[in-house]
Formats: sequence, C-alpha cells, structure tokens
Amino acid sequence: MTKAQKRTRTNRKPQIEDISDLLSHALALEHEASDRYAELAELMEVHNNIDVAKLFERMAEIEKLHVDQILRMVNQHDVRDLPKKEWKWISPEGPETTNPEDLHYLMKPHHALQLALINEQRAFEYYDQIAKKTTDDATRSLAEELATEEEEHVALVKVWL
Repeated sequence: MTKAQKRTRTNRKPQIEDISDLLSHALALEHEASDRYAELAELMEVHNNIDVAKLFERMAEIEKLHVDQILRMVNQHDVRDLPKKEWKWISPEGPETTNPEDLHYLMKPHHALQLALINEQRAFEYYDQIAKKTTDDATRSLAEELATEEEEHVALVKVWL
C-alpha cells in the first residue's frame, strides 16, 4: 500500500449542514488541488521530467475549471459570504491534494495518473460522506451533485491510465 493510499481513509467524517459551508469547502478543495498540481509541475520541470510536468500542468488547469464551476454555484445559490474556518477534511490534507512525499523525480506519467486517481477518489468519498451525514436536504443534494462530478473525474483518470 502506498503512502497516498494509507492517507486515503481516516475515521473522521465531515459534518457540514448548510450550502454556504459546503461551497466554502468545495472552493478551498479545488483551489488547493490546483495550486498543488502547479507546484508539482514546477518540481518535475526542475528535475527535467517534462512529460510528468505537462501532465501536472494539465491537472492544474482542470482544477482551475472546477474553481470556476464552484464560483458559479456560489452565485447560483446566492451565497453572499463564504464562511472561513478550519477545514473539515477526511485526510491530513485536502481530499484532492497530492502530498509531495509521494513524488520522485523519475516518476512516469502513469505514476502521476495513479496519484491523480487517488485524489479524485478521495474527493468523491469526501462529498459522498457529507451527503450521507448531513441532515439538510439542500446540502445533501449539492453534495451528491459534487460527488457525482468527482466520480466522473475518477472515470476520466481511469481512461487516461
């Protein structure tokens, strides 16, 4: 079992009971993922691992699109202020964030995609847990929608693999 897989599950389950809190977490999750993929691309470029750098750059771009999507949801749900608080993640870092400890400078695109797959699976599990645990119907519905999108991302990464 890889370090990334060991970090996939924890006993903590997120308790989110309103849409503004959920959207705040979703926005933080996507920003964090985009920033980390950009950092990883730079790191791989420094080590002259151009194929993996390009893959991480592409993942950063995809996550930026997710940020834009969450911002549209914020407007759609007419959320005025997103709460800023301690994040309720189910892993040590954001669910969709690769830990730099899982990298090595000789990794191949296949390895990078395996990390991306783990990230997308954790993001799915995160939203799925919120949907299962919340008592608010609107929050449950939005969490289920976000989980479905992450499930689609899992399928996409599997195709890439």
